[in-house]
Amino acid sequence: MNYSRLLALAGLFALAACQPKGTDSTDKTAPVDTKPPVATVNGEAIGHDFFEFYAKGVAGKPASELTAEQRSQILDNLIRARLVAQQAEKDGLTKQNDTASMVELARLNVLEQAVSEKYLKDKKPTEAELRAEYETQVAALPRLEYHARHILVATEQFAEKLIAQLDKGGKFEELARRESMDSSKEGGGDLGWFTPDRMVKPFSEAVMALKPGQFTHTPVKTQFGWHVIKLEDTREVAAPPYDQVRQRLEQMVQSKKFKAYTDDLLKNAKVEKTAKPAAASTSETPKPAGG
Repeated sequence: MNYSRLLALAGLFALAACQPKGTDSTDKTAPVDTKPPVATVNGEAIGHDFFEFYAKGVAGKPASELTAEQRSQILDNLIRARLVAQQAEKDGLTKQNDTASMVELARLNVLEQAVSEKYLKDKKPTEAELRAEYETQVAALPRLEYHARHILVATEQFAEKLIAQLDKGGKFEELARRESMDSSKEGGGDLGWFTPDRMVKPFSEAVMALKPGQFTHTPVKTQFGWHVIKLEDTREVAAPPYDQVRQRLEQMVQSKKFKAYTDDLLKNAKVEKTAKPAAASTSETPKPAGG
């Protein structure tokens, strides 16, 4: 099942959960289904077209291509889903803020996907656009990968003691195995190869300031604790071959085209912000520091 079908199906269920009884026959904005319903659940009709859409979403092909047993099972599942939605109505769950917000979000996601597919239908990326996007992405790649080890401890004072031992000829790997709080201690503090963006900023800055074979002579503080870091080696980052990432490039180009379209919609829309959103937390989401 492709992404669009999954998204539409998810939205369908969310929207169905909030349909009042009898919506199938009274909603003037809904497409008219002239065929007889496939079932009724407590007097509420399950339309033929609705069932066909659901069946295709579940099985990936029209209901006419399924066996009688498969169609029956799919209908039973849809009936069960409608029953649960009716119970949600009875329990007043659709009036709860979280539930109503989730249904509205699902509706927005489905409609956004529908508009995106309609807008991009005849705007397939050209080879020139894909090549240009590839060059842009390659230019933004980190130039180097780093192979480093570290020892993570709880206090600056203890980190300074470890640095003093290293200055006297102590083995980094042995100290890491004995003293580090990080899971990499079993490998002597080995973090393998990584690009700077994979590490928290203080850690990556310290690594990039070293030359192969050097270790930090000042403890490095992150939200995880205090680090002593040793750089083993560096190597150039190899860009992935164009053909290997072509599909991803198509997605990127299409995404940029749709964003430009929505930017235009925003420019021409009358938007009034009547309330400020609640202030977000100033703490950043922790990024791994190798452990």
